[in-house]
Amino acid sequence: MTPAEYGAELRRLHVDDELLQVVNVWDVVSATTVAALPETRALATASHSIAALFGYPDGEHIPADLMLDMVGRIARAVDMPVSADLEAGYGNPRETIRRAIGEGIVGANLEDRMEPLADSVAAVEAAVAAADAEGVPFALNARTDAWLHGGDRPRVERTADAVARGRAYLDAGATCVFVPGNFGDDVVAELVDGIGWRRVSVIGLPDLPRPERLAELGVARVSYGPLTQRVALGALQDLAVMLYGGGVPPRGIRPLN
Repeated sequence: MTPAEYGAELRRLHVDDELLQVVNVWDVVSATTVAALPETRALATASHSIAALFGYPDGEHIPADLMLDMVGRIARAVDMPVSADLEAGYGNPRETIRRAIGEGIVGANLEDRMEPLADSVAAVEAAVAAADAEGVPFALNARTDAWLHGGDRPRVERTADAVARGRAYLDAGATCVFVPGNFGDDVVAELVDGIGWRRVSVIGLPDLPRPERLAELGVARVSYGPLTQRVALGALQDLAVMLYGGGVPPRGIRPLN
């Protein structure tokens, strides 16, 4: 498929009746491992995990060149749409999205970090303009931290802020609105009611409804951020503890690399 075809497919998956689940990856081998599963329809990278891979903390401490190189390697290694977590755009959302498309990326997360709304809307508009200029349908997952970094504000205020920002980002051309947070059915329903059916993206955390319930509530997409890498690293550390304790590698290890 061409980049334009991958982009159109990724946008279609966001409005499909079936919830889009993306299991986040951080390098080529994690990408090919997840992509090999028949249930996988698209991939998403995790910026936190890629930064950790190279020894950087999360939050745009990794050089943009290094992040873009890795997401490009992932996109070229699989035959499906890939969305990249590009944090807040590394100081230049338009140029970052342009370069990402050149690497084969057809969707992206773009964080607002609770910057002034006008600045955040401008960043979304710049990202959309970059994709339009490249002629690639692009699934922009505009993230608002109104819930995640809402502090001690009452639930109703955080939800209202997320809805107001989300609507503004959709008006600016975003495909959907990513509202990370550990909340239940009630907040999910309020977000969907305020932002739109199949226009809300969430992260799969312990208190969130299960995927089938998210689909019923009208959520477009669920991803898992750095949790996937943490599970893999936990398994590695558990194996090391067992080996240090006199154990041996278990039988039946799958040769996934």
